Amino acid sequence: MANEHFDVIIVGAGLSGIGAGYHLKTACPKKTYAILEGRDAIGGTWDLFRYPGIRSDSDMYTLGYNFKPWREAKAIADGPSILKYVCETAHENGIDEHIRFQHRVKRASWSSADARWTVEVERGAEKQIVRYTCNFLFMCSGYYDYAGGYDPAFIGTERFEGRIVHPQFWPEDLDYRGKRVVVIGSGATAVTVVPEMAKEAAHVVMLQRSPTYVVSRPAEDGIANWLRAKLPPMLAYQLVRWRNVLLQMYFFNRSRKAPQKVKQFILNLVKKELGPDYDVATHFTPRYNPWDQRLCLVPDSDLFLRIREGKASVVTDEIETFTQKGLKLKSGKELRADIIVTATGLKLQLFGGMQVAVDGRAVDIAKTMTYKGMMYSDVPNLASAFGYTNASWTLKCDLTCEYVCRLLNYMDAHYYTMCVAHRDGSVGEAPWLDFTSGYVKRALPILPRQGDRAPWKLHQNYALDLVALRYGKVDDGTLKFSAPDRTIAGSQEEPARAAA
Repeated sequence: MANEHFDVIIVGAGLSGIGAGYHLKTACPKKTYAILEGRDAIGGTWDLFRYPGIRSDSDMYTLGYNFKPWREAKAIADGPSILKYVCETAHENGIDEHIRFQHRVKRASWSSADARWTVEVERGAEKQIVRYTCNFLFMCSGYYDYAGGYDPAFIGTERFEGRIVHPQFWPEDLDYRGKRVVVIGSGATAVTVVPEMAKEAAHVVMLQRSPTYVVSRPAEDGIANWLRAKLPPMLAYQLVRWRNVLLQMYFFNRSRKAPQKVKQFILNLVKKELGPDYDVATHFTPRYNPWDQRLCLVPDSDLFLRIREGKASVVTDEIETFTQKGLKLKSGKELRADIIVTATGLKLQLFGGMQVAVDGRAVDIAKTMTYKGMMYSDVPNLASAFGYTNASWTLKCDLTCEYVCRLLNYMDAHYYTMCVAHRDGSVGEAPWLDFTSGYVKRALPILPRQGDRAPWKLHQNYALDLVALRYGKVDDGTLKFSAPDRTIAGSQEEPARAAA
């Protein structure tokens, strides 16, 4: 049986993949496409994670799609609401009709002679091998391993008589009412789980090795809700979106230029929440500057509220060993627990673990350099969607999708079948992510590099990317375009090629 062929294959039916489907449909309506999804549901992260209180740590006016207004009252939305929003987008635009579930992409091989990818997939529970071909491959599979989170090798876990749970695989039958809970971690997941579990647990301890910056914001955006009542939905949405983008950019730049002032500003807010007697210096004062790692957002001060109520507490220490009844810490202190939640982070993974080959040669993505944050040096006709580290994921993904559609239309207009970013030897290297978070540092050996100047340098700046990706030249001298001398099978006689 011949391989089924598409103009574009999108890998992943989460937030990015559904957005990619929309942009292809609207900007490249003649393109055929399929979305290959390894799981059996739309939503990616927002379908996988089911832990208590699951929510975004970005506001929905920037995490939402540029083309679909967020209409609910809460700007800091819970996971089920975000999943509903993504599914609605897919259904309203017929994108769900293009999804092939339980299609886990394992390998992709590019042939320059044929100007196409062959994508090998495991289909269904039986893992039947099927193959598709495409002219362009768009990776929207996220940045972490869905099969497993990061689980440090703690000593003595086998002795613990209670239950150990990783938030990435939250069990439906976990009853924590009236139980003593210890949550290991201080990142976005921990500050979400702790206040939610504390509503019903006997007590919840957030055990952290080192503190994180924690900032509270109202769950509802009063100005946004007022504007939505007075103005057309899209106008209100765009006004709030740009306000939030500009505020975030200002705060990030301020953190870079005056880190000590921003640090003191955040700590003063925490002191105001917890009172003068609370040990903010120990439990909420990180060793690094703001935005060296991502800030943790808590809606309506829920974490601080649970601490003030005595339903939750923070312990800053290191684990020596698990015991039968809980944890023994290096300070000698012991924490009793019925349930221990290891909110210890994600395991980064590019392309969902897919192997890549170009003309029979295996590609090590870690040895490539990213072009405009989305394409990879000497890897033809492939792009990937990645969000910002210092802002909402979807801001960058929307721009990436727009650019990919511009690129595809440009290639069609000039009868090109292949594009590749080629790096010359003068471009210097830098780490792909300038972030000190543990999950990033652990993954540096598998991540690509970025350059020391455009178009190889990551801006992490929405305004700069907007100008470059929406309005910048496609044929910028770095992207190399080509086409076979013969007519592509199935097409009409090839017209004279337009000048680039």
